[in-house]
Amino acid sequence: MPKKFITYFNVHFSGYFVFTFLLEVSSIARDKDLYINDQIRAKEVMVIGPNGEQLGVKPIKDALTLADYAGFDLVLMNPGGKPPVCKIMDYNRYKYENKKKQKENMKKQREANLDMKEYKLSVNIDVHDFNTKLNNASKYLQKGHKVKVSIRFKGREITHSYLGKDVLMRFADAVKDIAVIEQVPKIDGRIMAMILAPNKEK
Repeated sequence: MPKKFITYFNVHFSGYFVFTFLLEVSSIARDKDLYINDQIRAKEVMVIGPNGEQLGVKPIKDALTLADYAGFDLVLMNPGGKPPVCKIMDYNRYKYENKKKQKENMKKQREANLDMKEYKLSVNIDVHDFNTKLNNASKYLQKGHKVKVSIRFKGREITHSYLGKDVLMRFADAVKDIAVIEQVPKIDGRIMAMILAPNKEK
């Protein structure tokens, strides 16, 4: 909050409760350091219209009049501009849309960051070991998590990488009722890996 804004209310209103209340109302009106309407202290600003059209550089009073005439707010978008850049918009709707986008982004991030376990197989893995890891992976997939299944080729096994792919695809086929292949088997150096994700349709 600008120093002048704080001083104004400090002088014209007495009492700690009133002053604190005004500060809280002002902080609610702002979103991530965006100033609106009478909070803007610049003498002149570049004005962007509601539809993105440039209305040119205007004295702050004229810019506020334009916003009021349109039935919207004047929002300071770029205070560092020369002159500062303001946009005429529905500020409450702007905050709502921003909050909605943030929630969507957080949801996507949570989904992307779901704990993913890795199950390491081998070209010549025995049946018991294969089934044990398959059962463990199945339980983890059913909890809604992704799994990474990999094979590290030893020695000359790398020359027969298709054998490793066969093992991975056999693993994927065994869990096809509860999982889908999100990333097909890919080889990087001596490691071939694939990623399985829970089948949300199940």
